[in-house]
Amino acid sequence: MNRTRTVLAAFGAVVALLTAGCGGGNPTSPDTGGKAPSDTIVVGSANFPENVLLAEIYAQALESKGVKVSTKLNIGSREAYMPGLVDGSIDVLPEYSGNLLLYFNKHATETSPDAVYAALPKALPNKLIVLNQSSAQDKDAVVVSQQTASKYHLKSIGDLKPVAKNMTFGGPAEFKTRPDGIPGLKQNYGVSFGSYRTLDTGGPLTVAALANGQVDAADLFTTNSQIAENNFVVLADPKNNFTAQDVLPLINKTKASSTVKSTLNAISAKLDTQTLVMLNKRLDAKQDPASVAKNWLSSVGLL
Repeated sequence: MNRTRTVLAAFGAVVALLTAGCGGGNPTSPDTGGKAPSDTIVVGSANFPENVLLAEIYAQALESKGVKVSTKLNIGSREAYMPGLVDGSIDVLPEYSGNLLLYFNKHATETSPDAVYAALPKALPNKLIVLNQSSAQDKDAVVVSQQTASKYHLKSIGDLKPVAKNMTFGGPAEFKTRPDGIPGLKQNYGVSFGSYRTLDTGGPLTVAALANGQVDAADLFTTNSQIAENNFVVLADPKNNFTAQDVLPLINKTKASSTVKSTLNAISAKLDTQTLVMLNKRLDAKQDPASVAKNWLSSVGLL
């Protein structure tokens, strides 16, 4: 079955990110469009490779069950795509439990996987529900180079406190204002960086900037295979500034049929953190997300 796709061209995405990095503004994102057709599940994604891959996994699995699917990929950050989920122009999107909870309840204090998941139903708008969460976690992390870690004896985020004022931090635009971003690092650890460089969302721009010394510390995801490839150091987070981030489907409840729910829940049952690291490594090797999704679904008997 053919699906219509709304996908940003890779070149255009990089140009937009570079522009945002130079100018300090928020990356632009495509309009999520009008309300989704009643007979179609519109699967959306954020603007980073892992989330695009997860959206492809959702879409292809649903399609294999006879569900009519269209995709809107690479939309942008949570601030860009969430209005589409609320207004019904997007039906389902792979989310991360902790950041999703904090988006709707900035004062949430839950940090463990089960506690975060239990708090979500009360925090979400009435139109939205979450399905089963997977054991796959992809948390934000403060990451430094091995050279920087050795120079300043850095093991924990708190170790940055006396030196951060002379450092540049790199990450996506939204990390500057999210509760567990720069504000959280200051509140929980007393860490204030001298400057902030707006880059992509845990992607190649951020990895390159950290590797070549354009930034001294950066926000990367713990499942990013480039952390090990570049011998980067993930700083410990003993105060749980970054909460549990289990992958789970966020869906418009009107589109959550028994077929849709059982299909997406079956994916969550098969998905773990080690799998995410392995799949991200394939993306780093420039494999097409749609092909990576298809191969994994076939390998676990879901396609």
